[in-house]
Amino acid sequence: MTIRPSRRTFLTLTAGAGMAGAAAAQETIPLPPRPTATAEELATNEIFWAKIAAQYSVTSAINNIENGYWGIMARPVMNAYVAHTERVNRENTYYARGALNDDLKTVKTRVADFLNVSNDEIRLVRGASEALQILIGGYNKLKPGDAVLYADLDYGAMKSAMQWLEGRRGVEVIKINIPEPTTRENIITAYAQAFKDHPDVRMTLVTHVNNLTGLIHPVKEISALAKSHGIDVILDSAHALGQIDFDLTDFDADFAGINLHKWIGAPIGCGLIYIRKNRIRDIDRFMNEPGDDNDIEARAHTGTLNFAAHLTIPDALSFHEMIGIREKEARLRHLRNLWVSEARNIPGVDILTPDDPTMVAAMTSFRFKSRVTTEDNNAIVRTLAGKHNIFTVRRTGPAAGDCVRVTPAIYNSGDDMHRLAKALKALT
Repeated sequence: MTIRPSRRTFLTLTAGAGMAGAAAAQETIPLPPRPTATAEELATNEIFWAKIAAQYSVTSAINNIENGYWGIMARPVMNAYVAHTERVNRENTYYARGALNDDLKTVKTRVADFLNVSNDEIRLVRGASEALQILIGGYNKLKPGDAVLYADLDYGAMKSAMQWLEGRRGVEVIKINIPEPTTRENIITAYAQAFKDHPDVRMTLVTHVNNLTGLIHPVKEISALAKSHGIDVILDSAHALGQIDFDLTDFDADFAGINLHKWIGAPIGCGLIYIRKNRIRDIDRFMNEPGDDNDIEARAHTGTLNFAAHLTIPDALSFHEMIGIREKEARLRHLRNLWVSEARNIPGVDILTPDDPTMVAAMTSFRFKSRVTTEDNNAIVRTLAGKHNIFTVRRTGPAAGDCVRVTPAIYNSGDDMHRLAKALKALT
């Protein structure tokens, strides 16, 4: 990851951006000084995190602990977005056909540096779903008789894309189930057994941080196993960047789809494709998109982007770096642990992620043992919202049944999580 900019540099940058959109900009609130503490010690400092929470404008209509859909922008990022929007709107095609191209190249370089990858290994798109559909659909190393593999906990649209390969590439599509209760060992064993049982597998989808339960998969180990069997990994890293501290290059993954509008807090419509330089040819050019076979830009055609959203990405990265990824991860895990530690003592409640810090961060789902249908879990979500003013979301996909996902953000408080635990007790 890149070195954080100085506090003065960042506040100067966001103040200047906010001036251009003063009429619509949110009031800027100074960032709090960082106490001298480890990330884990700082995670429990409610006074410090209340000041961070003040950087966000959050609805008072309901206690929202369903932040996995996307992450709202902090005030400085929103102010920058307003300024970029005003410029794009004011200068119109004069800007879009002129300076915009160079500005977006600068954005791309900033993102590549942040990810510790080469500029020509990433392509900005509108989100991880778009990125992963391009990677899955464009992966051209398959031939009839080969097989591909995915898991029950993978994202729904990506499972559909993998199934689509049966008709598109003439391959067998294999699904495995991640065991419950889950451990690092039984996840690795599940993939190892699947690779052994299905020697024709040539490509597998692997989720980094799972959207259904919040499980962090042992990507490095799965990727090494896959490589030993001659299997390529397409990594779904939609929920990882900004939620947990990692270096993409550690996983030896050649292909990945990543979001910037979830845990980084960029405007909606920001994501990227990553393809290792020497593997770009293994993804088809998108619908005969013009460009060199080794040019990652030819792997997507997004049409007219929300230019202002992409121009705001560096502002979101700077705010993220000001807080610190280790500090952010520790705080999110602390919020998760607050409600989970109480919920584990509620009879009939199953927590679907282990407490191992290498396997969970912010997101965790729960399931009542006797309530596994979609209707059951929709009713739980409605009751939490209607009676307890707590917003969550039902998730469908795990082989063992539906569940309810809880996703705190850094603007949530410890009290928010205790209120959830109290509400769950009332549901038994």
